[in-house]
Amino acid sequence: MDIAPFYSDISGGPDNGTAHWITTSDRLRIRVAHWTGSDVKGTVLLFPGRTEYIEKYGRAAGEFLRRGYATVAIDWRGQGLADRIHPNPAYGDVARFSDYQFDVAAMLTHVRDLGLPQPYYLMAHSMGGCIGLRALTEGLPVKAVAFSAPMWGIEMSPLLRPFAWTISTLSRKLGFEGMLAPGQQAETFVERVSFADNTLTGDAEMFDVLRQQAAAHPEMTLGGPSLRWLNEALCETRALSRLPSIATPCLTFLGTQEEIVAPARIHDRMARWPNATLDMIEGGKHEAMMETSQIRTHVFDATAAHFDTYP
Repeated sequence: MDIAPFYSDISGGPDNGTAHWITTSDRLRIRVAHWTGSDVKGTVLLFPGRTEYIEKYGRAAGEFLRRGYATVAIDWRGQGLADRIHPNPAYGDVARFSDYQFDVAAMLTHVRDLGLPQPYYLMAHSMGGCIGLRALTEGLPVKAVAFSAPMWGIEMSPLLRPFAWTISTLSRKLGFEGMLAPGQQAETFVERVSFADNTLTGDAEMFDVLRQQAAAHPEMTLGGPSLRWLNEALCETRALSRLPSIATPCLTFLGTQEEIVAPARIHDRMARWPNATLDMIEGGKHEAMMETSQIRTHVFDATAAHFDTYP
């Protein structure tokens, strides 16, 4: 296995975090990191959101390890230190949303090659929740799943949604799909907004962590998405909304101040998911795992208790 860079100085996680380069079946190089310990009772497959990188989840890995679980996190194609898709590495992009399933398959093979303990569980945030739901419908072998603000729809005004569909679809036909989506910027979000204006977390200390990580390793950061990514995301979330729910036991966290993903899609999906619980986080924004200490403790306690139920 090829060792990849891992910036433990910014991850805030257990000291034994290790990253590897792995290659997908369509020949892209992505990065996967894992944290484990003695007497762990299973492994959490952690699917990050858009723009994210594995170091962001070092603290989450520590929380899971204290509760008896190893963790594996991934740099999706086009972000973190994985191969970038767009000629401008600041632009978030993907050729097809289904390509992320190549990353999932490579990650799962790597987890098995490492011999990390079974059973497996899924913790998926934002875009990772979209990728994760698709993976579950295709047979991802996990005993239970937890979602944090899953991207089962993109939040936007009713007036903007038809425009987003039209411009992103036209961009594919007319050849400007590589442009940034309207209103987006190449600079990463946490470096261009203040804490008061951020939509990620209500905790100033955790927001500072994100800013410090971005400043320390700007090569891992990502700006806004391309029109192609937007069109792919709109198509994928609509397709997923039309699928029946599955039997995998599910716990989903959603903040009452969510502004990035579409709460209506989450409420709809959870109402149709047998053996599922929707945990509303009062005052929470988008990042349940990076909220105030009280919220973080609740999220990790509840998730571990959920996983413990399905050994």
